[in-house]
Amino acid sequence: MSSTLTKEIISTISDGSHGDPFSVLGLHEVEIEGKTKLVLRTFRPEAKSVTVLIDKKSYDLDRISDEGLFERVFTRRKNRFNYELKVQPHNGKTFTISDAYQFDSLISDFDLQLWGEGNHNQAYEFMGAHPREIDGVKGTHFVVTAPSATRVSVIGEFNSWDGRVHRMRKFHDQGIWEIFIPHVQAGDYYKFEIKSPVQDPPLKKADPFAFYSELRPGTASIVSEVDNYEWNDDEWIESRPDRQALDQPISIYEMHLGSWKRKVGEDPGFLNYRETADQLVPYLKELGYTHVELMPVAEHPYDPSWGYQITGYFAPTSRFGTPEDFMYFVDKCHQEGIGVIVDWVPAHFAKDDHGLRRFDGTGLFEHDDPRKGLHKDWGTCIFNYGRTEVQNFLISNAVYWCDKFHIDGLRVDAVASMLYLDYSKNEGEWVPNKYGGRENIEAIDFLRKFNDTVHHHFPGVITFAEESTSWGGVSRPTETGGLGFDFKWNMGWMNDTLTYIEKDPIFRKYHQDQLTFSLIYAFSEHFTLPFSHDEVVHMKQSMLSKMPGDDWQKFANLRLLYTYMYAHPGKNLLFMGCEFGQWSEWSESRSLDWHLLEWEKHKGLQLLVKDLNKLNTEEKPLHELDFDWRGFEWVDVSDADNSIISFIRRAEDPDDFLVIILNFTPTVHYGYKVGVPHAGEYEVLMNSDSEYYGGSNAGDNNIHGEWGEWHGQKANISITIPPLAGVILKPKS
Repeated sequence: MSSTLTKEIISTISDGSHGDPFSVLGLHEVEIEGKTKLVLRTFRPEAKSVTVLIDKKSYDLDRISDEGLFERVFTRRKNRFNYELKVQPHNGKTFTISDAYQFDSLISDFDLQLWGEGNHNQAYEFMGAHPREIDGVKGTHFVVTAPSATRVSVIGEFNSWDGRVHRMRKFHDQGIWEIFIPHVQAGDYYKFEIKSPVQDPPLKKADPFAFYSELRPGTASIVSEVDNYEWNDDEWIESRPDRQALDQPISIYEMHLGSWKRKVGEDPGFLNYRETADQLVPYLKELGYTHVELMPVAEHPYDPSWGYQITGYFAPTSRFGTPEDFMYFVDKCHQEGIGVIVDWVPAHFAKDDHGLRRFDGTGLFEHDDPRKGLHKDWGTCIFNYGRTEVQNFLISNAVYWCDKFHIDGLRVDAVASMLYLDYSKNEGEWVPNKYGGRENIEAIDFLRKFNDTVHHHFPGVITFAEESTSWGGVSRPTETGGLGFDFKWNMGWMNDTLTYIEKDPIFRKYHQDQLTFSLIYAFSEHFTLPFSHDEVVHMKQSMLSKMPGDDWQKFANLRLLYTYMYAHPGKNLLFMGCEFGQWSEWSESRSLDWHLLEWEKHKGLQLLVKDLNKLNTEEKPLHELDFDWRGFEWVDVSDADNSIISFIRRAEDPDDFLVIILNFTPTVHYGYKVGVPHAGEYEVLMNSDSEYYGGSNAGDNNIHGEWGEWHGQKANISITIPPLAGVILKPKS
């Protein structure tokens, strides 16, 4: 049978190499003997025969290639028409489908404009896979970016994973590819098959914008909808700007979803998102935490990466359930007044073949130059922040988590590695910026844009920077030259404090400056004080095991350390398991050692954390002026011989204050004199040496202050200071 196509076009359609299949397949006008005719073509490699159904009439199509290209010329029809295809396969039952090539583009000009500018803050609304109904036909709209590709197809079970069947339409100016495929629905597995001019055979890539992914070791994306969940957190969302303001108590429980708890006798025994929420939320409420921070929940192929090497930025990992299951987790937290922070990783991405690396055969998301595009320490790729595709992808991803999942905070991982081009690199391994410096100008601009965008769209959402250098203005507004974060992790405080507390108490008097140095810069940023997962892995020992001395001293030191953390200016973060004293280092491959709570000392430590959280919430001096010198005053920082420090924390009302006394030796001090602002009775709000927490129960219950200057204060008290303990005092009204 003769065809309206040349042999060359037939060949390129049949072998999948044609660059513009929409110009060939579907319904088209052709000139035959000087007359305009309509011709219908379809490529169905599985078909023995194909019939077109039009207005209840059927017409057979002619096979014009052995590979499965069919065609029919309509000599009498002048107007375009709607149709369906009836396919009789070589194997299996006959089925009727709509044709993907009868639908026009569904992308708006506005979407194309914003994408081209690099300003599409909600690109997830049209990129990726979206179930839709067009002209009464249900299917899925697929959109992907691959500007260097010569051909992009959607492959899945619906087309036998054959990249020749559903080849996409390209928008050359924006590098976007698109197709609407009828009958594909939520739950269907798919990938993008990408033909690159620089390599062969075609790449098979997961969807960068997929909302749901196949459970590892599978790598396919799954068509999913994220707009059907019925939220019940309006009260939380409305009050969030007030709840998460700088003057409010924020105490964060950092956790890894896969190892908080596991089901006994099952492998791996993961709790799903809903099961975790039902057990975690009452636990956090009981302990008084205001927030939970989740190590990355985005899809990742390798469990020991802890989620920090991501392949699916828009997909909550399928290890623990569906996107709606994760929405339930967030909703459950919000209904009980607990904010949800997630770790967000724009610094680098996984090199797995199905992920973002060399997505269209070129460095689309990363730099082509390995001196710019590779993290040799982590074996990952660095985003090219100057590309519009990357800005659209990452900024819209941040917006996505806040929009679709009601996330309350984003903690940005590894900010230092983003700021400096020479981060962890030797001479000759990095490329200076255009001014010859080491600052990553594009990354700096990106971080400012990220913070401005998130804060604009979601008032009250807070952002955190894990930033370990002396970069200035991390938590200052972008309009004043800052990076725009709300908080910065105080890595200096963490390192100095742990270095100090790990020393035998007999040597601490020589290192008191390590304990107090943080107050020199404590108000230069909005600091969060973190004892995170990074402090309890890789042979660093658990928090309890770090402490010097016998078991009694270890627990006492840790209770003292936590008391100091909560009394120090800044918000607080503690990693799971640290609240009850894990002996072993954390591992992502097993549950926490919950059985330890059968022992009184572990239970006592947990009770201490509970009471510290309660004090942090109830006592304004511990949170209201965390970032203002008016909220802190040294009483005595000079008694290094006894390793004792004392200071005052004040609220906005200067008459609302607490006196904190910390003894870092196992010596009990009787009648120790401490300056206080005024005379009168003082009550003990916290004694970390209380027998209630597993301590020796040394110390005073009732304390009287007398007039008489001491330590620069107008009055003084004489107090018994317990060993390795922190005491928090409040004047009685």
